[in-house]
Amino acid sequence: MRIKEIIRAKGYTQKEFADKLGITLSALNQRLDGNPTVGSLREIADALEVDLLDLFEDTRRNEPKQKYICPHCKQPINIEIKQ
Repeated sequence: MRIKEIIRAKGYTQKEFADKLGITLSALNQRLDGNPTVGSLREIADALEVDLLDLFEDTRRNEPKQKYICPHCKQPINIEIKQ
């Protein structure tokens, strides 16, 4: 996931961002390093003012398939959009 990168890019320290969410730094680290729920990810995305999918690494290379990296096992997730 790209959450830590986005937090830095938005000019926050992790402590400042945890304060913005109303949680402790320890709780934020558990969410970032653990298995965050979709609700937690949405809350983080909203606080960072980004789309939920922006939290994930995008490994697309001009291919019809979109690839994302699983935040837990670090394996690629293939998503094919059919029109």
